[in-house]
Amino acid sequence: MASKHNVYIVDDDEAVRDSLATLLISAGLRTKSFASACGFLQEAASLEPGCLISDVRMPEMDGIALLRELKSLKLDFPVVLITGHGDIKMAVQALKAGAVDFVEKPYDDETILAAVRRAQMEWNDSHEGTALERIAAQRLSLLSMRQREVFERLVAGMPNKKIARDLGISPRTVEFHRLHVMTKMRARGISELVRLALLAGLKIDP
Repeated sequence: MASKHNVYIVDDDEAVRDSLATLLISAGLRTKSFASACGFLQEAASLEPGCLISDVRMPEMDGIALLRELKSLKLDFPVVLITGHGDIKMAVQALKAGAVDFVEKPYDDETILAAVRRAQMEWNDSHEGTALERIAAQRLSLLSMRQREVFERLVAGMPNKKIARDLGISPRTVEFHRLHVMTKMRARGISELVRLALLAGLKIDP
């Protein structure tokens, strides 16, 4: 499943981010890095499903606070926390907050990869389905009212000319809105657009 190949890295140390990304990419994983917990939270709702590796000690918001915030927002990312200042109390806090694993620095490559594999195992089919529904709904919310009207007719199988007549606009304007719909929904074709519509809970009447 695609979600199993996405790993998000949150660490205020650029060297650590780069090192982790290099390791994970070499293991066939896709990565995206963030310099802060706040930066990750700003994008979290629109990210594809995946697991998260976060440092514990960071400015503004630490890794455990990030984990708790994700839980409160019902954003379901399996989380691996890493720290250079670990102790039993911190490990207990992390695991009680819902972390899949707690890894102390310095760590070897296999330790991190094993932790990621455990996080991936947390991501079963039902979790992925829920996350994809959330992503589809979030993308749908980005559409303007007119784009939503075009979107609903596209997934119902209407050609551009019929959509134009139905909405009282020109076919060229329909094509303009269609392009924006595809971009905002991140769809490569109509079939993917239909899949996203169904995930978002839209009733389609072809």
